[in-house]
Amino acid sequence: MYWEEYSPRSTLVVEGYPRTRAMFPFVDVHAHQFGAPRMSDGAIDTLVAAMDAMNMAIMVNLSGGSGDNLAAAVENLSDRHPGRFVHFANISFDGIEDPDWGRRTAEQLSRDVENGAVGLKIYKNLGMTATDSSGRRIPVDDPRIDPVWAKCAELGIPVLIHTADPAPFWQPQDRFNERWFELKERPGRIRPPDEFPPWEDIIAEQHNLFTKHPQTTFIAAHLGWLGNDLGALADLLDTHPNVYSETGAVLAELGRQPRTAKAFLTRYKERILFGKDAWSPEEYHAYFRTFETEDEYFDYYRLRHAFWKLYGLGLDEDVLRHLYYKNAVRIIPGLDRSMLPAD
Repeated sequence: MYWEEYSPRSTLVVEGYPRTRAMFPFVDVHAHQFGAPRMSDGAIDTLVAAMDAMNMAIMVNLSGGSGDNLAAAVENLSDRHPGRFVHFANISFDGIEDPDWGRRTAEQLSRDVENGAVGLKIYKNLGMTATDSSGRRIPVDDPRIDPVWAKCAELGIPVLIHTADPAPFWQPQDRFNERWFELKERPGRIRPPDEFPPWEDIIAEQHNLFTKHPQTTFIAAHLGWLGNDLGALADLLDTHPNVYSETGAVLAELGRQPRTAKAFLTRYKERILFGKDAWSPEEYHAYFRTFETEDEYFDYYRLRHAFWKLYGLGLDEDVLRHLYYKNAVRIIPGLDRSMLPAD
């Protein structure tokens, strides 16, 4: 056996209360259904059955696209199961050097909202790999995009923005890097300094964007990659009242600091939304267990994200309600309130 294969089974015997269903109906604000315009009726029914089993009331599809694809996704999913799906539009940065790009892109976004989009999702290519025709990297706070952010404020829709990746992807791949296993398994996630700007620079651009557009509501994806430093995330939220965040793919950060995370989520109960990211129904169970119980030392669902065990936060019901649905209802227009508790 190679030492990398070492995966011990815990001998710890403690009480535990696994969860396969959320305590309250919830909105997942970070989901991707890339094939939504073409999903068959049977596939949609299977998806909704899995949602029902875990008490997911509404799924936010962040991969709505734009134009005809967006309209087709809205029609295909919403017609068969009204209220269960909403869609965020996407934009392309191709042609950004055209002086008219900002106006045209903002106008297309308006049409997408008319066709059913309830938000805008920005992928991590902005700030990392997206370039203009001259080959220059497009910064997250590039002023050429300002008309789009202004249009989001005008339309009253949030922007869920994924900027950069976990900071260890930029750090030396040595025995001190806690994401070493993940980067060994997926070397394409390594961010060499000769190919990418520093992590701190990209994140600073995102935070500057939040400052420049105080009337636009932003959701910093993945706890803004600050789940390992909740004090820094608290400072960000305190400084920017227009910024929210969500829990997609960063549960392991919260589950390893249960007391600190509980205090943080309680203090900022109106600023953090529930998100999962990649669709895998059984993986949601770890989220419910972490948020709802005080269980000790249980497994996370992906070794490459975390070599440690999780601990339950035991969040109060009021905090859970905000996390699961109240915050989403407040900042995402068009959610069907009949799918959620009346309070």
